[in-house]
Formats: sequence, C-alpha cells, structure tokens
Amino acid sequence: MEKNNYTVVTEFFMVGLSNYPALQMLLYVLCLLMYLVILLGNSILIIISILDPRLHNPMYFFLGNLSFLDICYTSSTIPQMLVSFTSERKSITFIGCALQLVISLGLGSTECLLLAVMAFDRYVAICNPLRYTIIMNKGLCVHMAAWTWTLGFSVALTQSVLALILPFCENIIDHLACEILALLKLVCVDISLNVFIMIIASIILLITPLLFIFFSYVFIISTILRIKSTEGRQKAFSTCSAHLTVVILFYGSALFMYMKPKSKDTKLFDELFGLSYWVITPMLNPIIYSLRNKEVKEGVKKVFIRNLYLRRM
Repeated sequence: MEKNNYTVVTEFFMVGLSNYPALQMLLYVLCLLMYLVILLGNSILIIISILDPRLHNPMYFFLGNLSFLDICYTSSTIPQMLVSFTSERKSITFIGCALQLVISLGLGSTECLLLAVMAFDRYVAICNPLRYTIIMNKGLCVHMAAWTWTLGFSVALTQSVLALILPFCENIIDHLACEILALLKLVCVDISLNVFIMIIASIILLITPLLFIFFSYVFIISTILRIKSTEGRQKAFSTCSAHLTVVILFYGSALFMYMKPKSKDTKLFDELFGLSYWVITPMLNPIIYSLRNKEVKEGVKKVFIRNLYLRRM
C-alpha cells in the first residue's frame, strides 16, 4: 500500500536504544574499549604480515585484507554511534547516512566474498599442496582480492542508491545506524524492486559464498582424514582451523540476526545483538588468528624484539 505523506529528508534521527539512557552509557564505554581493541589487534596483524617475510604468502595477504576490512567496517559505524550515545540530538545528515549505508553494506558484502576466497586458498593448500605456489600466484591473489572488493561495493552501491532515491514518510530511524532494512521501513511507496534486488544480492553475496565454503571444507576434511600420520592431520587442520572458526562466527551471527523472526518483545535483544555483531566479530578475528597460528605468534615476537633491539641501539 502506498502512502502520500512524503517528507523532504535532509537528516535522520537515530532513536535506537534511546529509551535506555543508562544502558547507552554502559554501551558507550564497552564499544569504545572494543573499538580500540579492534584498531590495535587488526593493525598489528597488518603490520606483522608486511614486516615478517615468512608471512608473505597468499593466506596472510588475504588475512591482511580481512583485517583492513574490519577496521574500515567498524570505523564506518562505531564512531558515529559513540557520538550518538552521548549527544542529545541523535541525528545524522542525509549524505552522512548515505555514506554510512554504502560503506558498511559494501564492506559486509566484501567480507562474505573474501571469506570464500580464503576458503579456496585453504582448499588448494590442503588438497593440492604441490601446486599451491603455482596456482595461488601473486597475480591471481591480487585479482581475487580486487574482485571481492569491486563486486561487494557494486552490489552495495546498487542497493543503496535504489533505497535512497525513494520518498520517505519520516526521518526517524529506530536503529543505531543507517541500515538498509531500517531505511526501507520509512519509505512511502512500494519497495518490491528493492526486496527483489536484496534477494538477488543475498544469493550472490551470502548463500553462494557459504555453499562454496561448505563444499571446500568437505574436500578439505576428506583430504585431512586420508593423511596417515596423526601429526600430519593435526598440522593440516591447524592451517585452516582459524579460518573455519571465523566463518562460523561471521555467518552464524549474520544468519541469526537477519533470519530470526522480529517482534516487539525482542526488540532490545535484537538491537544489542546487532551491535555485538558490528564489534565482537571484528574484535575476535585477530585474536583467533593469533591464538591458533604459531607463525603469527612468532611474527609478533620477532617484530617486537627487533624494535626493542633498534631502540637500545
């Protein structure tokens, strides 16, 4: 059903969790601390992968992309959210909202594709180790990374533009950030085209990469189980356990958040879970890769020891 009360929107008001001022102050402190951990942890991973020659391989090239993506993803929403928590006028300009929507949606879409690319890298490393360096050459890695960013942002830009050109009935977003589903609730006209595009985008960016990752790990696990020595199986599995953990965390959270039935009774929980999805997954990624990877631990020690040695000189 179409509505006729169109509103010329120059700014949006973010009223998510506005009924819980005490909770907002607690979330401000927690989000600030987690955001600093995200910046520190992912920056260290990027620096280590650049400075340590032993980490100059496809796995850490893609991991560097993932860490950079997580920094940008949280930086597109968390700073504005922190300002909103402490401000009486919880508003964002139309341009600011549009930029936040495109960047956050584009980065989220890119991460789905990037995790699939990283699964392919682990598949080649485990199932075809003798040809790994030939197949996963520098040119292919750069092209695969570039295409994940290009395709992710192209689909996100298309969805965002189609949503933002529609007339809005109001400018009050009952959410913590400019998110496409929250914006479409404010639209006065039929959104069938937007829903159709979102379904196509979900197939391309969510379901297809997830199926690709699933079948990659079916082949990976079957190959690992055929390894005769226990030590060999453990070594092979350790090379992909961190990525598998990140995939389960990322896709598990995303599927739960977007497929869970929404209701007024669970609105507070939904908003808190959405907030945790924005910060907890990017915060845990460097921790998971550090704890489950000896090369990263040794790289961190090597870089810090080298810096301490240079300072003493």
